[in-house]
Amino acid sequence: MTQVNAYETGRADFQLSAKGLVIPYSVFALSGLPGETLELTIRDTTSGAKFQYRFGESIQTVTAGKPFGVKLPALPGTYPLRLERAADGHTMKLNLFVMQPASRVVKGRLNGYRIGDYPQATGKKAALYPKPRGFIKLTEDNGSTQLSPHFTLAQFPSKQASGYPKYLIVRERLVLKLELLLEELNLSGKPVKGFVIMSGYRTPFYNAAIGNVPFSRHVWGGAADIYIDDSPKDGMMDDLNGDGKINVGDSRWLYDFVEKLYGQTFYEPFRGGLGLYRSNSAHGPFVHIDVRGHRARWGH
Repeated sequence: MTQVNAYETGRADFQLSAKGLVIPYSVFALSGLPGETLELTIRDTTSGAKFQYRFGESIQTVTAGKPFGVKLPALPGTYPLRLERAADGHTMKLNLFVMQPASRVVKGRLNGYRIGDYPQATGKKAALYPKPRGFIKLTEDNGSTQLSPHFTLAQFPSKQASGYPKYLIVRERLVLKLELLLEELNLSGKPVKGFVIMSGYRTPFYNAAIGNVPFSRHVWGGAADIYIDDSPKDGMMDDLNGDGKINVGDSRWLYDFVEKLYGQTFYEPFRGGLGLYRSNSAHGPFVHIDVRGHRARWGH
C-alpha cells in the first residue's frame, strides 16, 4: 500500500474494471439492481494471474484479463465480495449495494422516505439526466460501510430531516474523484486526512426545498460540496492558504488546486463542474465538485 507521510492511499496491488471505471483501491463499493449481473475484469501486471472471489457461499477462481460476471442477490441490501490473488494473498474487498428499484417509489416516497419527483428532461438533456434506476438503503447499522478507503455511506445522504431508513444515490465515479483529489493533495505536500462532505446526494424534494435548480448534479448523486477540516477540527474550512484567516481565500486555494489537474491525462475520466463558494450565515467557505463529464466553472 502506497504511503505519503501519514496518509495511506488505500491502493490495492491490482486493479478492477467495472461499469466503465478502473478501480485501484483495496476497498470499494459498487451498486446494482436486484438480480442484475455486474461484469468485472481484474487488471494485473502478471498476465493470466489467478484469483479467487468469495461472494456469499460461492468461491470461484477467475483469471486476470478475462471478464466474469457476479449476479447480485434478489433482496436489496449490502453484500461483501472478496477478491484474493492466489500467488500472494493480496486482496480487494467490494461492498456491493443491491438497490431498491426506483419503481418502488410511490407518490414521491420510498418506504416512507420522501424522495419527491425527478424532473423530466427533454431534448439534449434527456441523455444527461436519466431517471434513477434505484436507491441505496442507508440504515443506522450500515452507515460505516466503506465506499472507498476514505469515504463511507453515512457521509452522502440528503440533509433533510428524517429517521431511518434513508435512501440515496452515490455515483462510483464521484467517489473515485474524491479519492484522487485527496491523494493528489497529499502528494503535493499538503497533508490532508479527508474531506467533509457538506452536501452529497439531495432528493428532488430537499433540492426544491432549499431553492436549488431542478437539474442539480447533487440530485443524481454525482456531486459533492466539500471542505477540509483537519487542523483544528472545528466544523469549518482549515486555513489552507496560511494567511491566518478562514474565508473565501481558502476555498479559492482548494478550487485552484483542483483546477490545475484539468488537462492531465489521468484526470480525464473526472471532468466536471467546479464551483467556489464563500461563507454566509449558514456555512463556511467550500468547493463544489461533480462528474458531469464536461467542464463547468462558477464563483471564482
